[in-house]
Amino acid sequence: MTTLTALRPAESTAGTKQWWGVAAAVFAIAWGGNEFTPLLVMYKSHGLAPTTVYLLLFYYVLGIVPALLIGGPLSDRYGRRRLLLPAPLVAASGSLMLAFGSGSVPALAAGRVLCGIALGLAMAVGSSWLKELSQPPHGPALPAGTGARRSAMSLTGGFAVGAGAAGVLAQWAPLPDTLPYLINAVLCVLAAAWMSRAPETVPPQENLRGSSGNTSTTTPGSGAVAELNSRRLIDDLKIPAVSHRRFRYVALPAALWLFTSAATAYAVMPTLMLPHVHGAPIAFSALITVITLGCGFAIQSVARRIDRPGTARAAAVGLFLVTCGMLSATWASGALTLGATVLTAVVLGAGYGIGLVAGLQEIERIARPDDLAGLTAVFYSVSYLGFGVPAGLSYLHQHAGFSYPSMYIGLAAAAAGCLGLVLRNYKVALEVRR
Repeated sequence: MTTLTALRPAESTAGTKQWWGVAAAVFAIAWGGNEFTPLLVMYKSHGLAPTTVYLLLFYYVLGIVPALLIGGPLSDRYGRRRLLLPAPLVAASGSLMLAFGSGSVPALAAGRVLCGIALGLAMAVGSSWLKELSQPPHGPALPAGTGARRSAMSLTGGFAVGAGAAGVLAQWAPLPDTLPYLINAVLCVLAAAWMSRAPETVPPQENLRGSSGNTSTTTPGSGAVAELNSRRLIDDLKIPAVSHRRFRYVALPAALWLFTSAATAYAVMPTLMLPHVHGAPIAFSALITVITLGCGFAIQSVARRIDRPGTARAAAVGLFLVTCGMLSATWASGALTLGATVLTAVVLGAGYGIGLVAGLQEIERIARPDDLAGLTAVFYSVSYLGFGVPAGLSYLHQHAGFSYPSMYIGLAAAAAGCLGLVLRNYKVALEVRR
């Protein structure tokens, strides 16, 4: 008895650290996903057309969305480790392809897709794994939403640090086309080794079956996963919680604007500012990216104070900031001044940060254990469509003659419409699915 008592503090301390390796992997993968962004200016200076550059930014969505929609539900069936352990190595492969394929658009596109696959797995599976490692029996009882905040901060921190490091290296270090990607590849390998120590939180379904093929020998607490045994694999790709009223009218409106906001701030604005920035255009692009994501990261740390369970307060605050940010982008895209660009990055970054946490917390409240990753995947898939906005705006500007201020005033009106939808459903009943 004395021995067991003596071990409890150590076990408790170890339990509080189990999530660190997963967070490190998510951080490194997010670093690789966003290190390309501040280099858009560099690739434009190499002679690539603006629309082509923006399409390269968007291509990794082609990897993200399938990885999200398939990886999330599969991890609910087969466990988090099996799906996420390869992701840092896939990210490292994508970074290596970007490092050594800078002269080829197809090679750059392939590298972006690989980085997208890894990021999709990190967002769907990693977010769910972090949530589960942040609660008993894998960790101490913590306030609701702790897992969502850890996931959001790991992602946003990786996005910001990766972009900042890549911009500085590409601007002033040797091998600007190569070195930023090589560093990320090394970090991903190290993070994979650290993550391999994290415990599984969802027993694979084959481990829940008895010798007769039924679930009579399942372990305590595994009922939600054991239920998967009676379902076909194709059924795992169906996510009933998508029809939940709160998901449709609170989480999804927030999701639509997450990366539309981010892409506006750190992809479009630095490119528009290129003729007005002299001496260090890549570093300027990286600075705007870091400001955007730094503000997003900072507001995530106080998201618990903004959020009010039973209301849509956090989502409403996020969409209000997005609407203000799009109005700021309307001004900034016409004025093209440093102050206007920085202000736009600050406001849109804050809107992105609170919107991300708001959406993930809503998902935690309405998802069952066996569809947590799947619902997270749908949320992120919708959010990443926003990275197609820069390419769309560039096309409309070049071929239809629309000015950027006029297009951003339209986006501000659309964001305000989503804010109105959330406010009309401000106190939608939670109807938690357990």
